[in-house]
Amino acid sequence: MTKQKNEELKKVRKEKNEELKKVRKELKQIITDKDKMLKKVMKEKKEELEKGKGQKRQSTYELQEAHTELIKGFRDLSGEGSVIGVKRMGEVDEKPFLKVCEQRFNGENVGLQHAMLCSEWQKNINDSAWHPFKLVEVVDDEDDKLKKLSKELGDVMNAVKTALEELNDFNPSGRYSVPAL
Repeated sequence: MTKQKNEELKKVRKEKNEELKKVRKELKQIITDKDKMLKKVMKEKKEELEKGKGQKRQSTYELQEAHTELIKGFRDLSGEGSVIGVKRMGEVDEKPFLKVCEQRFNGENVGLQHAMLCSEWQKNINDSAWHPFKLVEVVDDEDDKLKKLSKELGDVMNAVKTALEELNDFNPSGRYSVPAL
């Protein structure tokens, strides 16, 4: 009886091995087919992506070109009494400086002091080493330079803060003023 059981076991094992080989072959074919299909889909998606990137690049270029043309056009059209104009983002507003200089200095010193202060603070604003922003990119009122400016010239600090915020929004990497509509 043991011999007969061994024979039966061998037969069952052989059948199971045959079935296993058949299943493995089918699985291998399924995996190969799926792999081919995935590669094809990936290739198509990659081509679509590249096409989309090219279109995006072209659109961005066209937008930048149109923006530049608009700025040129508005510069040509703007003049006294013009409602729409071009502003250089990141340039300090000189009016508060002039107001303070008129209050503190007299005669010809006003113009000179005004020019010197505006120049000094525009230089500070353009200095990429100076970063008086808090973590959320808000100008830090506790910055030493700004505190000193506020103490010495009062409201002029707001003009400097505005210019800094504009630079941070419009050109954070370059730290120089840029035109905007």
